[in-house]
Amino acid sequence: MGQYVAPIRDMQFVLHELLQVENELKQLPPHAEVDADIINQVLEEGGRFTSEVVFPLNHSGDREGCRLNQETHEVTTPKGFKEAYRQYIDAGWPSLSADPEYGGQGLPVVLNNAFYEMLNSSNQAWTMYPGLSHGAYECLHAHGTPEQKALYLSKLVSGEWTGTMCLTEPHCGTDLGMLRSKAEPQADGSYRITGGKIFISAGEHDMVENIVHLVLARLPDAPAGTKGISLFLVPKFIPNPDGSLGDRNRIFCGAIEEKMGIHGNSTCQMNMDGATGWLIGQPNKGLNAMFVMMNAARLGVGMQSLGLTEVAFQNALVYAKDRLQMRSLSGVKAPEKPADPIIVHPDVRRMLLTAKAYAEGGRAFSYYTALLIDRELNHPDEEVRKDAADQVALLTPIIKAFLTDNGWIATSEAMQVYGGHGFISEWGMEQYVRDSRINMIYEGTNTIQSLDLLGRKVLMDNGAKLRKFGAQVQAFVEENGTDEAMSEFITPLADLGDKVTKLTMEIGMKAFQNQDEVGAAAVPYLRVVGHLVFAYFFARMAKIALEKQDSGDSFYQSKLGTARFYFARLLPETAMLIRQARSGSASLMALDADLI
Repeated sequence: MGQYVAPIRDMQFVLHELLQVENELKQLPPHAEVDADIINQVLEEGGRFTSEVVFPLNHSGDREGCRLNQETHEVTTPKGFKEAYRQYIDAGWPSLSADPEYGGQGLPVVLNNAFYEMLNSSNQAWTMYPGLSHGAYECLHAHGTPEQKALYLSKLVSGEWTGTMCLTEPHCGTDLGMLRSKAEPQADGSYRITGGKIFISAGEHDMVENIVHLVLARLPDAPAGTKGISLFLVPKFIPNPDGSLGDRNRIFCGAIEEKMGIHGNSTCQMNMDGATGWLIGQPNKGLNAMFVMMNAARLGVGMQSLGLTEVAFQNALVYAKDRLQMRSLSGVKAPEKPADPIIVHPDVRRMLLTAKAYAEGGRAFSYYTALLIDRELNHPDEEVRKDAADQVALLTPIIKAFLTDNGWIATSEAMQVYGGHGFISEWGMEQYVRDSRINMIYEGTNTIQSLDLLGRKVLMDNGAKLRKFGAQVQAFVEENGTDEAMSEFITPLADLGDKVTKLTMEIGMKAFQNQDEVGAAAVPYLRVVGHLVFAYFFARMAKIALEKQDSGDSFYQSKLGTARFYFARLLPETAMLIRQARSGSASLMALDADLI
C-alpha cells in the first residue's frame, strides 16, 4: 500500500541548518553533549523503524479495526499492532526524551518530536497508543506525588504500561465545566469514581498489561464549573507496591466508537462504577494539572497532521510522475509514450506543491516550537525560560489548528492528484483524508484553539506575547531588507507583519464593545497569524537556500522553489482572511436562530 520514506534530508536541514540545534542544545546543561551524530543516528534509525515496522500495518489496521468482547470488556487491536509495539519497546523508543531518573534516555524534546512526525506518517492510529502515554508521563512527572511517580513513571517510560486522558462526557464535549463524574473520598486516601467518558483514544487494548487513565471528576463539595474539577489516577489494574499487578479496577470499555477514520485505534466509551482512583495535584485544580497533558496532546495532534501531509505528498508525487494522462499544454514532454505523465500539468503541480509547502513549513514551525520547549525546561537563565514559555503558549494553538487545517487541505489535494483512483481504498489515499479530519476536531476543536489564541494568548495580555514573536520577524526583516535577492520574501513578510499588528488592534477595540467580535474574527485571525509564522520560516529557509543554490546539491533549488510557490500561491490567502476577520459579527449574528 504505497510507500513511506522518512524525509531525513529535510529534517536534517531544519535541525542543523535552520535551527542550528546543536549549538542551541549546548546552552542546555542536560543536552549539552547531544551532537549532530547522535541526532542523525536517531533520525536514521527512526526512519527505518517507522517505514519497515509500523507503516506496513497502516492500511491493514484501517481495514480490520479494533474488536470489543462485550463479555470481558477486552479490546483486540488489528493484526500486527501488538508485535510492532513490542519491537517499539525493545528498541527503547518510548524512553527517548523521558527523565533518566525513571529510565529515560534524556534526549531533547525536539528530537522526540521529529521521531513522532515519522511515526504519524507511517501510522497515525498505531502511534496514538504510545503518544498518549507520553502525555500521561508528563502530567504525572509535573504533578504526581513522590509515591505516584515511583510506582507509575518507570512503567510509562519503558512503555510497559500506556496512558490515556479521560475528559469528555456525552453531554458536555469541550465544556468540561459541565462534567458529572463523581469522586467519593475513602478512608484510605483513595477515591471511588463513578461516571462515563466518551471518545477515549486507546482507552482499552491488548498491547500492554496495564493502562493508566487520568480522569477528571468532581469531589462531593466541589464548586460548579471548571473551578470544581479534580484529576485522578485510575489504573486498569491496581498495582501492588512492588509494581506487580493487583486487582482489576472497576473501569471498563462499554463500546468502541464507530468512526470516520483512525480505525486502528480503539476510541472507547469508558464506564466507571466505583473505580478506585488517587488524586493528582490539588483538589479542584484538575484542569491545571491536566493542561500539561492537553498541551502536549495539542502539539502531538499538529504532528499527526504534519505526518499525514508528508506521506500523502510522497505518494501523490510518485503517482504523478508515473501516471500517463493527456499531453502537456505547452507541447509533448514524453514523445516515446502514449501520453505525458500528469506531473507536467500546472494544476497537478499546484496540488503537489501545496502539500509539499505545508509539510516543509509545518516541519520548520513545529521543530522550532519543540526546541523552545527544551529551552523552557532546561535553560539555566530564568528570563530565557520565561520567554520560551511565552512563545510556546502563543504558538501551541497555532500548531494544533493551522497544521491540522493544512493537513486536511494537503491530504485532499494529494488524493485529487490520483483522480478516481484516489477515491478507491486500495491506493490508500482516502484513508489519509479520513484520518486527517479528526485532527481538526479533537484535543479542542480548531475554533477553540482560535479563541484561545485571540482571546487568551493575544488580547488578554494586550498582545505582549505576539509582539515578542513579531520582534523576531522584524529583526529578520531589518537584517535582510537591503538584500535584493531576498526582496521577494522580505517584502510580503514585512507587509503581513504590519497587517497583523493593525488587525489585532482593530479586533481588540471592537471587543471592548462586543465580545462576539472575538468569536467572529478568531478562526480567520488564527490562519492569518499561522501564515505569518510560515512566511517567517520560509523566508529564513529561502535565505539559506539562496546562499547554497549553486552548491551542486539540488535540495537547495527545491527548497527555494517551494518557498517561492508558498509566497506566490498560498500566502495570498491572507488577504481574504483579513477581510473576513474585519467583517465583524453582524452578518453572523443578525438573523434570529429560527431564520437560519
